[in-house]
Amino acid sequence: MNVRAGTIDRPLTHDPQKQAPMTSSASELSGSATPAVSTIGANASRQNRNREMQLIQEALARAHMYERLREADAERQALRLVAARRMQRRAERVSLRARRALAMAVMH
Repeated sequence: MNVRAGTIDRPLTHDPQKQAPMTSSASELSGSATPAVSTIGANASRQNRNREMQLIQEALARAHMYERLREADAERQALRLVAARRMQRRAERVSLRARRALAMAVMH
């Protein structure tokens, strides 16, 4: 019969009642400074970490959205500038035509 003892990483069984009780070694003092392990703090820490990761993702998405809005605003401003320059050139051509027409009317 091949009996193999379980390890911490691979216990013989996952049922805590069937596992061998932990015994303290002779070198370890009774009432040592090692605190009992509590999963309450670990669960709270895990929840906080998950929440922090979610908040990081939200902040990243928000920053991405603001960057897109800024790019769209800059593009709109550039298009307005191009349109304004086009209208200015058109107005200058119309003004020059009007001056020529006035000069021709005065000369005749």
